[in-house]
Amino acid sequence: MEKKIAPERLITHGRFVLAALLVLTCCVAHPASTAYAKKKKLAKYGTIKVQTTPAGLPITVDGKAEGETTTTWRAWDRDPGVHTIVITLPNGTQWTREISLDAGRIKCVALNYRPPLVALSPCPYPVNLSAPVTVNEGDVITFTSDVSYSGTSPLVYKWTVIPANAKVLSGLGTPTITVDSTSVGNQSIRATLLVEDGSGDAVCRQTALASTLVRAITQTHREAGEFDVCCNCAFDDQKARLDNLAVELQNDPSATGYILGYGGRSSRAGEADRLNVRARDYLIIKRGIDPARIIALNGGYREQDCVDLWIVPSGATPPQPRPTVQPGDVHPAPAKLTRRRGA
Repeated sequence: MEKKIAPERLITHGRFVLAALLVLTCCVAHPASTAYAKKKKLAKYGTIKVQTTPAGLPITVDGKAEGETTTTWRAWDRDPGVHTIVITLPNGTQWTREISLDAGRIKCVALNYRPPLVALSPCPYPVNLSAPVTVNEGDVITFTSDVSYSGTSPLVYKWTVIPANAKVLSGLGTPTITVDSTSVGNQSIRATLLVEDGSGDAVCRQTALASTLVRAITQTHREAGEFDVCCNCAFDDQKARLDNLAVELQNDPSATGYILGYGGRSSRAGEADRLNVRARDYLIIKRGIDPARIIALNGGYREQDCVDLWIVPSGATPPQPRPTVQPGDVHPAPAKLTRRRGA
């Protein structure tokens, strides 16, 4: 028998506040050029950007009062790490989030406050679903729901996202999902959320919808850029340069790193390959770079042993070896002899 709820029970004793958080990670562009990294200082800080609807809400960042929010972005540069944002809502309660910030990254937080809704019985319960109005193609969209539910049964969250090429990255079965907007330019991503308490009662089944327009980004051609070159260098010197290359690759996840190793005129045979293996292993094992993003090429010979590092943006033409010594002019040093134990 279906449970009937008197309408007059649903209009008194309101005590629920709905607020929604929406967090986007925006990648910082890193233009490439032939003077790519020699003149460019690597970012040592990240940026937190906040906007709210309505504006005028008191905000603190890491315990320090920073005035009031606005409907346009306010920004704070901070060192990498976890930072705490506290916003005081119109009803006096505080909305708090910890933001994990990386160097060279921008974290965007949009908070949409909804006036209190009233409800007495567990069902029906109001569901508020929030998302940004517009994002740039490639941004990660966070669809966040708030449910004012006073019942004891666990709620079930069922998401549907269209179009089909909008990839859900995380959160299925939870109140919040993240969606990748790559390849969805000039379209809207629509998320529909069905919330139910498992009772089968129709009034305990609620649906909410949110939509975000994805602006297409015109791709400009970017050329590969020589990042650094180190000739006749000690490995400790090379590691510092490889650390900088790793930071650039982390800041631009679409780019590929190229290592061009060169043997010297009088180096041991196979020295270029040894240099490549050592540099590539360092980036992968010590710095955690995806092996698919590190390409090592034997460049031939130069006057001295050299390791040439390149950043290659997506779609750019990879670098070609630039040897300065012909193989016929190379006189390899004799291989080092290894003394056997007991000899």
